[in-house]
Amino acid sequence: MSMITNQPAKMGSYSEDDVLFLLKDLSSIQLEDSTVNREMRVQSGQHYSESLPIEYQPPKEYVDLFWSTANDYKSKVALCVGIVAEQIYRNKGNQAILVSLARAGTPVGILIKRYIKFRYGISLPHYSVSIIRDRGIDENALHYILKNHPEGNIQFVDGWTGKGAISLELTKACGEFYEKYHIQLDDQLAVIADPGQCTTLFGTREDFLIPSACLNSTVSGLVSRTVLNTNYIGKNDFHGAKYYRELLPSDVSNDFIELIAGEFSAISQEAGKTALQKVYEELNAEFAGMQDVKTIQAEYEIGSTNYIKPGVGETTRVLLRRVPWKILMRDPSSPYVRHILMLAEEKGVEVEIYPRMNYLCMGLIKSVKEISK
Repeated sequence: MSMITNQPAKMGSYSEDDVLFLLKDLSSIQLEDSTVNREMRVQSGQHYSESLPIEYQPPKEYVDLFWSTANDYKSKVALCVGIVAEQIYRNKGNQAILVSLARAGTPVGILIKRYIKFRYGISLPHYSVSIIRDRGIDENALHYILKNHPEGNIQFVDGWTGKGAISLELTKACGEFYEKYHIQLDDQLAVIADPGQCTTLFGTREDFLIPSACLNSTVSGLVSRTVLNTNYIGKNDFHGAKYYRELLPSDVSNDFIELIAGEFSAISQEAGKTALQKVYEELNAEFAGMQDVKTIQAEYEIGSTNYIKPGVGETTRVLLRRVPWKILMRDPSSPYVRHILMLAEEKGVEVEIYPRMNYLCMGLIKSVKEISK
């Protein structure tokens, strides 16, 4: 693979000490369309990775809610980061290479890197790469990492799990990578929250709000979702993304990192103790959340599980960049769903109380037939 001349993109508002983006910069290309137009194209067969949604710019009240939430749960988020980071370092030590899945995994990967540096004085390499449902992981990016770290041990990182689509995509991609190149990669995904029970490497299995799920690029280094469109991405290119420089005045990416990292000294002892206890627990990735999804699919006569997005993080994404039909809510009094209720009211989306599920909430996406009415 010496033919690959890709280099990390000089993009995003994070320091290169925190993360290197293995992405092709598509900032000059118009890839965005309205949410409704894009939804109709996706449901009519165009892959979601070929275009981008227009970035939602929240009102001041929503940003204020983001900060109040971030401050309320900064210790909890830091503890979950610490628990995951301790396990990674125990399993892979100085050979670990953090590879976060862009974009929700990027701030989490930075926090894990920061925690390990704080706790053990080791600065692990950290890259952000693209993985796309039904299209797989960016193999060119993986080859770049392996070429530059031949003795390294890749650890994939994401923010949270929903019903496990990306976990399954990662396992499939690692299997294909082995078949093609005879290189075995660890497909165990590290996440802060695993409400879908899709991995055994997590901080918590509680469906709680990770504040970085509340916003889009402005809490993810001003980098867009990743793009795989053959009009712009050649076979030897990294997958693409855009750098939204125009949003710099609204960027809170580094402020969020500093807020959570500021809690590490207070939680490190508990994180280490909890991580050690997990060594003796019998943990399985049973994808238990899919049962909730299938029950709701049958009950509401939804054509595809792709239109059902479980958990706080995924429900937030539905409201920010899809066309929601309705939101199912187990407990609307939970502090973790305040921003969801605010977004639903702003967008005129029905919220239905649905206590019979393990997740706090689910976002249901409108079908093309409903959008056209």
